[in-house]
Amino acid sequence: MDDNVFEIFDKKGRKVVLSRENWKHILRHKGMEQHLENIKKAISNPTTQYPHKYHPYKENYYLYFKDIKSYLLVSVKYLNNKGDIKTAFITRKIIKK
Repeated sequence: MDDNVFEIFDKKGRKVVLSRENWKHILRHKGMEQHLENIKKAISNPTTQYPHKYHPYKENYYLYFKDIKSYLLVSVKYLNNKGDIKTAFITRKIIKK
């Protein structure tokens, strides 16, 4: 059985994976079961992205939803040019450094 829900490439061509373990974590956030395809879209074609405020190896990707005036935030940790999605949830704010 594959340990990953999906693999995708970010805008810089780096492989990003979502593990089954981290997908289970994401599903603890209310309503996230309907956002699997949006997580992919946030990685491949984000509205915006910023380095993580506290972790130098993480980047936050945002996908804006006009209808609910909120963003899907997807946090990815990169090691050796490979990304691992750590969490994702809906937020109203973009977190910048």
